Amino acid sequence: MAIHQEATFAVEPERIYELLTNGAKLGDVTGRPGKGGGSAGAYFSLFDDWLEGRQIELVPGERVVQAWRFTEWDPGVYSIVRFTLTRDGDGTKLTVDQDGYPAAFHEHLSTNWRPFYFEPIAKHFAG
Repeated sequence: MAIHQEATFAVEPERIYELLTNGAKLGDVTGRPGKGGGSAGAYFSLFDDWLEGRQIELVPGERVVQAWRFTEWDPGVYSIVRFTLTRDGDGTKLTVDQDGYPAAFHEHLSTNWRPFYFEPIAKHFAG
């Protein structure tokens, strides 16, 4: 199974990229502490260490690829998350593609991108 979701934000791609590659800033936006993640290979954690991973590929303002896992997953099990940033007029279309996660987490993952990522990011840039 794979997840594909999209959202559009009224800011340039570089500002979204900055949040996706800085665990502390994304933690501030979501209200759930995060840390790390500024360079390829860097460790990061989000949601008060419930989610952890490594930055796999970083293309500033265009793409972020991460290997991440929830701490209750079996050791060595990682999901691949691809964030693609596309300029859309004066804003950014953020496309999320995720695969490689345990099947039991499909419902949780597919329903929570919006409330855990998209809505807090939109609120952050709106205010």
